[in-house]
Amino acid sequence: MEVLICESPGTLRYGTRNAPVPGEKETLLRVRRIGICGTDLHAFEGTQPYFTYPRILGHELAGEIVEVNGTSAFRSGDIVTFLPYFSCGHCVACRQGKTNCCADLKVCGVHIDGGMADYLVVPTENLVAGRGIGLDALALVEPLAIGAHGIRRANVNSGEPVLVIGAGPIGMGAMQFARLAGADVIALDVDERRLAFCRERLGVPYTITAKEDVLTRLRDITGGDMPAVVIDATGNLNAIQEGFRYMSHGGRYVLIGLQKGDIAFSHPEFHKREGTLMSSRNATRKDFDQVVQAISQGAVDPEAYITHRVTFAAAGEAFPSWLDRKSGVIKAMVMRD
Repeated sequence: MEVLICESPGTLRYGTRNAPVPGEKETLLRVRRIGICGTDLHAFEGTQPYFTYPRILGHELAGEIVEVNGTSAFRSGDIVTFLPYFSCGHCVACRQGKTNCCADLKVCGVHIDGGMADYLVVPTENLVAGRGIGLDALALVEPLAIGAHGIRRANVNSGEPVLVIGAGPIGMGAMQFARLAGADVIALDVDERRLAFCRERLGVPYTITAKEDVLTRLRDITGGDMPAVVIDATGNLNAIQEGFRYMSHGGRYVLIGLQKGDIAFSHPEFHKREGTLMSSRNATRKDFDQVVQAISQGAVDPEAYITHRVTFAAAGEAFPSWLDRKSGVIKAMVMRD
């Protein structure tokens, strides 16, 4: 079995391993598509928290079932994706149905080896049926589910102004599901090309570049109220800390992006707003189901995000270039047929 291994920051090499064998209640998948996520890129450059090397990356996947060990409605040949978050099932979070933030969570491609390989074994209970969705779109259910989960955490209401900081794939997913919730979406990013994509392809009505007077623009757009919901999808320390200034009174701030260090903000300013600060980690099956339904109904088109496609054999050489914004990458897709 051929695999692509990240041995240390800035290094990738191809290797071979024995094909995995599914245990009880596990399924063997032949990997067909691998979406490249910010997590993968941060791991490659050495800035991803909770990460150890060497590691086989890859958690945005679509695959074909080879073998199911045990009783299941799934069959050999089915096209599926899966929840790449393997939870313990009995901790305080799992008992509340919050398996996305299990106290002993193992994320595929982060804490344990992932799907940049010919084959991958996953728990059968984590499988998500393809429902006729194409391989490319199916591989992108997971990042869209992360955005959908953040919007659900924020309890976005129709007509509310929602600011999403960061116009990468996760931020774009948050924008789309905020729009589907009826929000007035505002996108903020440093890259005008990505903001143009948000306007032209995603229907985002308001965009702001970081070079502008952000506070003035937000006041103008919201009639002085400021955004009721602010969502960070950058993981950038400065962007996260600036985001506190953009909240309305009574507003909510959701951190989807993850920062390695400490964050700091003015307590008096936050307190007088009676602000709500929360994190949003991964996604749940409810979010996956929402995304699959939105794709099936044509409300969301994941394939619009894909700017780069490469074969598995070319992925190692192409990978470093995707760190450079000048490459124009929004979402890279690795293909295995």
